[in-house]
Amino acid sequence: MTTNNTKYNIVKAATRGHADHGWLRSSHSFSFANYYDPERIHFGALRVLNDDYVAAGEGFGKHPHDNMEIISIPLSGELKHGDSMGNTAVITAGEVQVMSAGTGVIHSEMNNRNDIPVEFLQIWVFPDKKSVKPRYDQKKISKESISNRLGQIVSPNEGEDGVWIHQQAWFHLGEFDSESSIHYELKRSENGVYLFVLEGEASVDGHKLNKRDAIAVQDTQKLSIDLNKGTKILVMEVPMAW
Repeated sequence: MTTNNTKYNIVKAATRGHADHGWLRSSHSFSFANYYDPERIHFGALRVLNDDYVAAGEGFGKHPHDNMEIISIPLSGELKHGDSMGNTAVITAGEVQVMSAGTGVIHSEMNNRNDIPVEFLQIWVFPDKKSVKPRYDQKKISKESISNRLGQIVSPNEGEDGVWIHQQAWFHLGEFDSESSIHYELKRSENGVYLFVLEGEASVDGHKLNKRDAIAVQDTQKLSIDLNKGTKILVMEVPMAW
């Protein structure tokens, strides 16, 4: 339920941080690498939302992480993962990947193809438990589960739809092939929602968003979302304190 205390912060696509390294083009919703904005450090437990384009045959070589939940969502192409736990995998659009860095892990993310780019979202979430044993997982997202509805792709609970992370956070993905009006009800009253428009146009409690725009919402229990035909959204519910 929206209240007089509900806070909305719209993040227009063009106001994100941008990096162009030739082989890598990246848009940062939060401060990252050479992009720094003191007003955009994180949204609750959501620390990183990078919108990455990696050229054919290129990628991120081996590098370390610890105490972070790292989620990758390919949008097009093929992403090849390798890590110090011995995991090697190729992730494509229609899948979601998670790596709990925990006590420490070294990994690489490369474009698996030499002829086309790979585009993917790289998302970091602060965990609610530190120094856990590192782990890796990836899951297929069925087309039916996100067609004209919000389908769960990340949760805190092992065995539920999607992958699980060490945090009281839920991610939902939806693709809408016709004009739709839906509601999103938060799982926890102390959580907030960061809604990101991947394609198309949406209106959240009357606030209009275009492709790659986002809206951060706090102090609400339910969102009303109107979607145009061909719209794809990612809804990330995360704790504001943990």
